[in-house]
Formats: sequence, structure tokens, C-alpha cells
Amino acid sequence: MSSSPARWLDEQCYADLVGLCQFLPGPASSQVGFSIGLMRAGYLGGLAAWTGFTLPSAALLVLFAYGAGALGGPLGTGLLHGLKLVAVAIVAQAVWGMARALCPDRERATMATIAALIVLLGASSVAQIGAILFGAIAGLWFCEAAPAASAAHIAMPVSRRAGLAALAAFFVLLGLFVLPAHFPQGIDLFAAFYRSGALVFGGGHVVLPLLREAFVAPGWVGDDAFLAGYGAAQAVPGPLFTFAAYLGFVVRPEPNGLAGAALGLVGIFLPGILILVGTLPFWDAFRVRPRAQAAMRGVNAAVVGLLGAALYNPVWVSSVRTPADFAVALVGFVLLVVWRAPPLVVVAVSAIGGIALAWGSL
Repeated sequence: MSSSPARWLDEQCYADLVGLCQFLPGPASSQVGFSIGLMRAGYLGGLAAWTGFTLPSAALLVLFAYGAGALGGPLGTGLLHGLKLVAVAIVAQAVWGMARALCPDRERATMATIAALIVLLGASSVAQIGAILFGAIAGLWFCEAAPAASAAHIAMPVSRRAGLAALAAFFVLLGLFVLPAHFPQGIDLFAAFYRSGALVFGGGHVVLPLLREAFVAPGWVGDDAFLAGYGAAQAVPGPLFTFAAYLGFVVRPEPNGLAGAALGLVGIFLPGILILVGTLPFWDAFRVRPRAQAAMRGVNAAVVGLLGAALYNPVWVSSVRTPADFAVALVGFVLLVVWRAPPLVVVAVSAIGGIALAWGSL
């Protein structure tokens, strides 16, 4: 008679980990996986957990990048257009779901609207950072009535010295990479991924406007290729941040290819891991402070506005050009929101719709 296996962590500890990773910038799912590996087997365990969670989807997106350039004719054109339309449906679903969860009152709905206006009218990465800062400041004023955090303790094998070193590395790199300095091309690419990964609050979809500003605006990646890759990222399992592997592969300046994909993965995930390690030793004391919770509620409302602005530009303006395009995107949205269809099914339906539209236009 075999005994049941021992659990690595209990329900309360897992809930606390999820709450911490949702509070911090970065990909929450990857941070939770890294934390579990860290608790189980130290830093090497965290690295192993991150690798196992990340590489499968990254490899699939690199394979898509290999094949995307060879797609031609009505079939290839329609497939890529269908992937752009699925991005409309999925980002619209993300805005809808996040708005319901993170903007449940007039104050936070207003914060989200103002944040969207800041991004739409500012049209730069500075405007995106400004929208997040606005959300934090507004949250301090209007979101102070926050429920008390759980008093449960999260035990992690991270010393305060290691935590402070990780925080210092996070902020030094972020400060260095936001300065208008000229670096060698490889460091410029790494900096673009790092900035994007360091400023994502509220879910992986929020990385879309940050990456577009970093890669499409300077002409490193075309809008069509960007949105096609983003649509393909919905069809693979794993964290949405692995979209960076696709971008690193197809980016025009060198390093690109496999070297660029590896650079993209490390660059976009590193800030989330650094700030996670830096926060773990201090989280118990910090998370029970009402003003910290209020600021994060404001930030979460602002990122709803950030994603709403991204739904318009680049997703909508680059993809929906005819009533038939809107019809395909609308079907995808209804499948996701009403029928709760898996994203892979929606990707397939939108791809077929894009191919049908391409053939119909001949």
C-alpha cells in the first residue's frame, strides 16, 4: 500500500505566492513557478522550474518564426491576417475581464479612462510610464479602503542581503536602460526587452503596447509581423512573455535568429525574477500596509486603460479594415467570452476566417 506523496506547499502558501506575484511587475505565472522551484531546491530549483515552464512555448514560437517568412500566396496571407484578427478578440477579452475585476467602481473606472487618454495622446513609452505613475498616485487618494491582507507567512530561502542585491540590480538596470544613451546593438535589444518586462502590471497582455513601442516604433519589426506573432502566441501553452522569443528571432538588426530569441527571453523575464527575489524577504511586512495596497489598486486600474489603448492602437487599426474583418474578430470575441472556448480553438477559427477572406478577395 503506497502512501500519498507529500505536498511541496500548502493551499495558503500557494495563495500567498499568487498574491505576491500579481502585486509585482512581471509575468505572474512564471514568477509563481520560479518561487515554487526556489522553495523546493533553492536558486537552481527556481532556474529549473522557470526553464521547464518557459522553453516549450518559446521553442514553438521560434518554429513559427522560422515558417512565417516562407508563407506566401492567399493561404499564407490569409493565415497571417487571421492571426492578427485573433489578437483583436483576445485583447478585447482581456480588457473586458480586467475591467470587471480591477475597475469595479467609478473611481477606478475613471482612472483607467484617464490612463488610456494619457497613452493615446502621448504615444510614447514615457506616456505609458506616466500612466502607471498616475495610477499609483491616484490610488493613494481614492483606493485607501482596501481589505486587510492575510497574515500568513511565506518562508523563502532568500536572505535580506540577497534581496537587497536583487532590488539594486533591478533598479540600476532599469535606470540605465531608460536613459537616452547609445549602446551596442545587442545591448539595445536587451534593454528594450528589459524595459518592457520591468513595467508590466496586471497580466501578460499588458506587455503588448510596451513591446510595440520598443520594436515597431523604431522599425525593428513590422506591424504585420508583430501582430501575427502575437496571435500565434495565443495558440501555444505557457506564459505570453515567450512572445519575446519570436520577436528576438525576427527582429531586423542583429543579433537575431536563435541568439536574438535567447536574448529576448532572458531580457524580458529577468526584471520580474529580480524584483521577486528582492521582495520576498520583505513581503510579509510590506503587504499589510494599506497605502501599498491602495497604490497597487490604482496601478491595476491604470493598466486596464493601458491595455484598452493598445486594443485601439495597434491591434484594431492594424487589423480591422473591412466589415468582414470585424465579423471574424467578433466571432472570436464571442467564442472567448460567451462560449468560454479555449484560445487554441479561437486561433483556429480566426485563421480559417482569414484564409477565407483572402481567397474571397481574389
